[in-house]
Amino acid sequence: MDERERYSSGMKVRRAVLGDAYVEKAQAAKTPFSEPFQDLITRYAWGEIWTRPGLPRNTRSLLTLAMMVALNRNDEFRMHVRAAANNNVTREEIQEVLIQAAIYCGVPAANAAFHIAQEVFAEMDAGR
Repeated sequence: MDERERYSSGMKVRRAVLGDAYVEKAQAAKTPFSEPFQDLITRYAWGEIWTRPGLPRNTRSLLTLAMMVALNRNDEFRMHVRAAANNNVTREEIQEVLIQAAIYCGVPAANAAFHIAQEVFAEMDAGR
């Protein structure tokens, strides 16, 4: 696969997982400074990793949530809670990941993630 194909494939997956509105907003916010980074994540995170056949997308979502808790990346965690719903991950599955994260990543990290997930769920329930 050449880089153009990887980008195209990555953008397709990125839109499916994050939603068109999120991707359009990210694209509109690109600057000459951030454009190379946006290109990189589209090609490699979305076009290389998320397109691999070895794991289904819902499993990739659950893993990503756990890693964002472990790394204390709350903004990315928030985004991936919404993305997980697009990948048919249930709230109960997210809850289980966060409970397990409490043991392996620490109670404070999981506590923060529970609060963020509840905020995202409330926004989603309100149609935002």
